[in-house]
Amino acid sequence: MSKYRYHIFAPYRVCPLGAHVDHQHGLVSGFAIDKGVDLWFSVTEDGSVRLKSHTFSGEVLLRIDDKTRVKEGNWGDYVRGAKYALSKRFVLKNGIEGEIAGSLPIGGLSSSAAVLIAYVMAFAKANNITLTQMEIIKIASEAEREYIGLNNGILDQACITLGEQGKLLFLDTATEQYRLVEADDDLAEYEIAIIFSGLTRSLVNSDYNLRVSECRTAAWCMQAYKDQPIKPLELTYLRDVPFETYESTKDKMPARFARRAAHFYSEYRRVRKGVTAWESGDMELFGQLINQSCESSIHNYECGSPELIAIYDCLKDLQGVYGGRFSGGGFKGAVIALVDPKQKEVVEKTITDKYLAQYPEYKKTFKIYWVHSADGAHFVEE
Repeated sequence: MSKYRYHIFAPYRVCPLGAHVDHQHGLVSGFAIDKGVDLWFSVTEDGSVRLKSHTFSGEVLLRIDDKTRVKEGNWGDYVRGAKYALSKRFVLKNGIEGEIAGSLPIGGLSSSAAVLIAYVMAFAKANNITLTQMEIIKIASEAEREYIGLNNGILDQACITLGEQGKLLFLDTATEQYRLVEADDDLAEYEIAIIFSGLTRSLVNSDYNLRVSECRTAAWCMQAYKDQPIKPLELTYLRDVPFETYESTKDKMPARFARRAAHFYSEYRRVRKGVTAWESGDMELFGQLINQSCESSIHNYECGSPELIAIYDCLKDLQGVYGGRFSGGGFKGAVIALVDPKQKEVVEKTITDKYLAQYPEYKKTFKIYWVHSADGAHFVEE
């Protein structure tokens, strides 16, 4: 939009392996994709913030130097959240005016993280603040945890910020060390299918935060059984508990907590195997691990609506599909799959026919999109 001076593109993300473990300081993997959020803006030297959305109604109006108001439950919360987290570290004097638009339906692709990163980058630009990529990640994550109220880790923000086209991000969320893994030349060609169930969801209103508490309680239980020192629950992570401790205490715990821990430890192993498979060009193994991740999400982590499980059941043994699993928090939203491009038309028709035969009420909102890996959030040269 030429009437604005700056344009930021913040991509959505997909996570093939490393589901539901970043909030427990686990290992994760991911791609930024070529669909996402566009923010066009100019700087306002009077400190006013004026933003319109192409997706949601209404207009956000505030001043950059105002105290941040209590969350209001609308799209403006993400503007206020970004301002809140950035202003804890820097004095903000200049505001922005502009428009924001998303390129896919909301649900399962971490659109909220993409939006927050775009706003953080825009407010920083307006106030001549230089941020490292990790600072952007942490500020956006803090906005989502402290202001929006989602107890997430840094997976979403890291994929969106650090992603590079054709490379798999491998991130240790405990140490924040990462690398971008090149695929072996023998890796089979693939496209990424984003399969929307037709349902939308809000993670804040789902069982997402409950699962985080259950994981921490599992870690607490194991430490208590071994008479080890414990920390406050909000500072307790499964990553701090050795697998051997889990093995020796899993039968003592309430079953739901043991299942949450089982998912964490098995996902840790899957990510490591997956990175090796990617580097060695073994797409068959990589896809099998993605399916195993989804099975564990269903049975151990216990997420996934009937609609998402139905989509996964349609694709898990389908020729041309390397592997698939729930995307995002796994509550409603979407399923992702890595697919042989030569089979994509047959795959799309088969999944569509089978799913809508079960859930005809979603005929107008069910949709499959095809995307590719992409570079992370950046300023676009117009």
